[in-house]
Formats: sequence, structure tokens, C-alpha cells
Amino acid sequence: MASRAETARGPDWLAVATVLGALLLCYYVLPVLSLVASQPPDVVLSRLDDPDVVGAMTTSVAASGVSTAVGTLFGVPLAYWLARTEGRTETLLTALVVLPLVLPPIVSGMVLLTVVGPDTVLGGFAATGGLPLTRSFAGVVLAQTFVASPFIVVTAKAAFEGVDDQLEAASRSLGKSRATTVRRVTLPIAWPGVLAGVTLGFARAMGEFGATIMLAYYPRTMPVQIWVSFSTAGLSEAFPVAVVLLGVAVVSLVVLNALGTNPLD
Repeated sequence: MASRAETARGPDWLAVATVLGALLLCYYVLPVLSLVASQPPDVVLSRLDDPDVVGAMTTSVAASGVSTAVGTLFGVPLAYWLARTEGRTETLLTALVVLPLVLPPIVSGMVLLTVVGPDTVLGGFAATGGLPLTRSFAGVVLAQTFVASPFIVVTAKAAFEGVDDQLEAASRSLGKSRATTVRRVTLPIAWPGVLAGVTLGFARAMGEFGATIMLAYYPRTMPVQIWVSFSTAGLSEAFPVAVVLLGVAVVSLVVLNALGTNPLD
């Protein structure tokens, strides 16, 4: 009776939400489908033989994998610590984690250059040791990690906060260490959220352009290669490379999710 009366008084908000959500999904999907449909398959496939495209594709996948691994290795423990910390410290540190998300990517690159640039102490020391931090693979990883790892931390933090700390307390009361408790109780429950963060981090790393072009123009990643193709030959040359990037990103994300299924079984 109550539901009928509510329906009579106003619109069906579930239907409204469905329509609004469907419109937003169309806004996401239609441009992608339009991009794919605008490029003949033979043109896209021909770009797979281009050494520049192959090199950029290899660099993007490898660097994104490394930066995601680094972000996960350091970000997941940070996310857990933040989720179990309260007060001003947690608020301040969470704001610092989120800061790279609100900075324009170009500014992120400029910020990194002040720390790892060739004229800095750290950058000069690394270059002397044979590991330059700019115009190198390491530079690509540094740029991607800076802009992508916050997605891992923020999403994993929300996942850990969703785990009832009483479950951890029960495990500790049975004599289990905190590390064992996190591994056998907390992480299995929070894993879907952690995996979502890892996936978002990888996707952001694959698409990173601004900080990368500031820190490491070479070796080129796919976004940089798309920009080079556009700036030198126009949209007609950039579109096929963009379709290749789209395909590589989709395949990589599918593989990442498949590898992350039930990892603790």
C-alpha cells in the first residue's frame, strides 16, 4: 500500500535513475564506438607494423605494469594504515594522497622535475650512476606512478574501511598477528575494492600524457605517440593509433582482472 501511494504521489525514481544513467553511459560509449567505426580495420592493422607504434605500445604496457606494481606495493599498505587511522593526521595525509588527482598533469610533471630533473641533486646523482630519471623508461614510470597511484590508495582505503574492524579484533584475540589477520581476514573481504583500485591505477597509467611528456618525452608511450602523429600529420594519422591504444588498454584491463580473480584462494 505504501509503495502504491508513493508511486501515485511522484515519479518512479528507479526509472528516472535508469534513464539518467543510461544517458551517461551512452555519452561514454558512443564516442568510443564512433572512433572505432571511423577507422577501417586494414588501416588500424597497418599501424601495428609501424616500429614507432610498436615501441610506444611496448613502453606503455611495460611502464604501466611497473608503475601499477609500485603503486600497489606501497599504496595498499598506505591505504590500510589510513583506513585504520583517525583524526587530523588521517585527514591531512589523505589530502596529500589526493593532491596529484587535482593537479593538471602538466603541473604534475613540472613538480616532478623539481625533484628528479637533470639539474637537481637526486636527478644528477641518478644520471651519474647510469640511471637517468628523465627522458628514460624510469622517467615514464615515475610520471605514471605519481598520477596513477592515488587511485589505488583512495579506492583501497574505501575498501578497507568497509571491513568491520571487529573481525580483525576477533582474529587478534585468537592469537593471530596483525599481518596474518590482514592477509587472511581483511584482504580477502576488501579484495574486490583493492582490485578495482589497481585496475583504475593501471588504466590511468596507460592514458597518462601530461606528466609523461614533461618528464620523459622518450621513450614514447602511446598517448605521446598519438600526440606526435597528430601534431605532425593531423587527425587522419592520430586516429588509427588511438584505436590501437584503445584495443591495447581493453585487452590489458581484461587480463588484469582475470589475473586478479580469487588471488587468495
